[in-house]
Amino acid sequence: MTDAPVTAPIIEFVSPIMGFGEQTAFHLVPLDEEGTLWSLRDASGSGLRLVVVAPTRFFPGYAPEIDDETVAALDLRDATEAAVLNVVTVGDDPASSTVNLLAPIVINHRTMRAAQSVLVGTDLPLRAPLISA
Repeated sequence: MTDAPVTAPIIEFVSPIMGFGEQTAFHLVPLDEEGTLWSLRDASGSGLRLVVVAPTRFFPGYAPEIDDETVAALDLRDATEAAVLNVVTVGDDPASSTVNLLAPIVINHRTMRAAQSVLVGTDLPLRAPLISA
């Protein structure tokens, strides 16, 4: 089976995503019509895919503070240019899926550059349940 060509925008990471090799260019593909779930697909065609989620629907109080180094690397001029997504570890069903709240992916809408930012000095979980019991 081969994937159909992807026409989604390409997001360029300023450095590779932790634990996922050297790939830095990904297509951002919506997985639902509401814009809640997305897939980051390696643009080189390696088959690497990450499921990411817009956190506000599942974690309404989530408001990560992005460090100055990430802000500079992404050339963020103000907060309205930034989109935050979180990596989902897909389980057997939605109830067993988790979300990494400790290392969000930040995307600059204007430049389409992205970075994974590890939040320091916080007790946010690496594996938060996607759906509360």
